[in-house]
Amino acid sequence: MDLRYSDADEQFRSEFRRWLEAAVPAHGAPPARDDWDGRRAWDTGWQRKLFDAGYAGVNWPREYGGRGATLTEELVYYEEYARAKAPYVGMNFVGIRHGGPTLIAEGSEAQKQTHLPRILRGEEVWCQGFSEPVAGSDLAALSTRAVRDGDHYRVSGHKIWTSFAQQADFCELLVRTDPDAPKHRGISWLIMPMNLPGISVRPIDTLRGESDFAEMFCEDVRVPCENLVGPENDGWRITNVTLRFERGSAWAQDIFELQEYLVDLSALVAQRAPQDASLQSVLGQLAAEADALWALVKWQLGETAKTGVPGLGGSALKLAFTELTQRVYEFGARLLGRAALSRDATDDPSGWRSSDTFLNTLSFTIAAGSSQVQRNLIAERILGMPREPR
Repeated sequence: MDLRYSDADEQFRSEFRRWLEAAVPAHGAPPARDDWDGRRAWDTGWQRKLFDAGYAGVNWPREYGGRGATLTEELVYYEEYARAKAPYVGMNFVGIRHGGPTLIAEGSEAQKQTHLPRILRGEEVWCQGFSEPVAGSDLAALSTRAVRDGDHYRVSGHKIWTSFAQQADFCELLVRTDPDAPKHRGISWLIMPMNLPGISVRPIDTLRGESDFAEMFCEDVRVPCENLVGPENDGWRITNVTLRFERGSAWAQDIFELQEYLVDLSALVAQRAPQDASLQSVLGQLAAEADALWALVKWQLGETAKTGVPGLGGSALKLAFTELTQRVYEFGARLLGRAALSRDATDDPSGWRSSDTFLNTLSFTIAAGSSQVQRNLIAERILGMPREPR
């Protein structure tokens, strides 16, 4: 696939750059960490601005409100967005980066028409109801039950690490619909409205001083059967579609932002320690790995463009990105010195809130499938190595 930029791509770059130069500063500073209503308004307000300007859902089909961009336009989009230090996707993460794409790939036409335009306009916030306290990294061991009762499912169970549950309108929920089937074959994928009776949410405080995660308890929650995505008991296959988006193309913007952060760190090294060959050597190695990772992103997006779903290489991309990001921000924290001791990082000359991001990277090798899980997937599904004896 030809990934060279055309004249039309460069025209798109120029137009998008000009829009970002005006829109990013006009959107203002983000609200306080504990101002959840303010954070929702800020995140979804920015999403609406992207939509109104024609820049939301850059690779989503036009019939659902997306831009329908080419692959090279998508790459230009990520590059310019990161360079402008535009607002992070925030509460829109689940809907934009894997819930919505899963509906595009697997949802019914009614589900697409109902949810996709509203996600792109910032009118729906989604959360992810996958992990459970007793299942650990073995997602298929989930025990949340959904029992069919007429035209509804009655859902009961306990989810954890449910991102943005306290503000979400809908949840992408994994449930067990056939307790007698092998654990990978009795799972279904539901769209659960978060305003239904029987749902309770308990925020979880994190090391960053935030509560983006929550526990979610469902007690006999009645979810309409029309909210089932795909066939009943086919949820594990659909879940793997979701996870491929979460581990693959969802990281594209973050990876280019990592490259931009390294550019800023390079300027700091040149300013503070221009004669320190050891710092320059470490920085050069990190930058080379980030460049290789961006090439892997291009390959992964090319696979997505051909099939509509990221390939198995998403596990390799996720593993390499999360582990490299931890090393990059650890290097940045050491270079910044005292600026890295404050979560607010008001005197961080790189402008990236390095200390806050460094703390966040500690979770990267666990979230969206731990590094150990990714290594197993790479060994078994990509390299064709035999499974470990059970």
